[in-house]
Amino acid sequence: MRKARLLLVEDEADVLEINREYFKGKGYETVCAPTLAAARFALEEHAPDLILLDVMMPDGSGFDFCAELRAKTNAPIIFLTCRNENESVVKGLLQGGDDYVTKPYDLNVLSARVAAQLRRNGFLSAGVIELPPLTVDFLAGMAVLDRERIPLTLKELQLLGCFALFAGQRLGSEDIYRRAWGEQSPSASGTVKAHVANLRRKLRLDEGGWFELASAGKSEYIFSKVRY
Repeated sequence: MRKARLLLVEDEADVLEINREYFKGKGYETVCAPTLAAARFALEEHAPDLILLDVMMPDGSGFDFCAELRAKTNAPIIFLTCRNENESVVKGLLQGGDDYVTKPYDLNVLSARVAAQLRRNGFLSAGVIELPPLTVDFLAGMAVLDRERIPLTLKELQLLGCFALFAGQRLGSEDIYRRAWGEQSPSASGTVKAHVANLRRKLRLDEGGWFELASAGKSEYIFSKVRY
């Protein structure tokens, strides 16, 4: 399973190294850029899945650079800023940013924001999804239900992660396939149906278990928790 790739745009060398080591330890690929010029090059060379963008850079404003990024990538952008005035935050978000974190920040909080943005953007191999007693751990490549490890293939794990992330919501086969497989397919309905059957069997969803995976209309599904 491919790791999520982060572009870290930060001019303070010590902060950049701390962030790089922290996110590397969390299982992410990291690309570092100490200037906006370096970030432009890294964007073309590495196609990041998410960008952590410091606002005050030596060769320009992160807010202005965000508009440039938006013309080239749909990757989520999280601003790292010492400014906490509402006007500054609104400016960044209007330029195309997705979130902001004010310095000094807790790395665990920043990591949670990163994982949330990646999941919203359809990158399901980011971090861990907890829906007790179900845990879907993409970094470890496993699912645990009621303290029992469930043997799943890579695609089954991605599919389960999609259902767990959107528990209680109606999902169509095409949307499920795009999120779990990362692409579109004219045979999405049949492929998803086959994998759903495997999940129902492996998670014992038809045996009074913790969760239900119900068909809802033509090629649609709802994954719900039914025991508490």
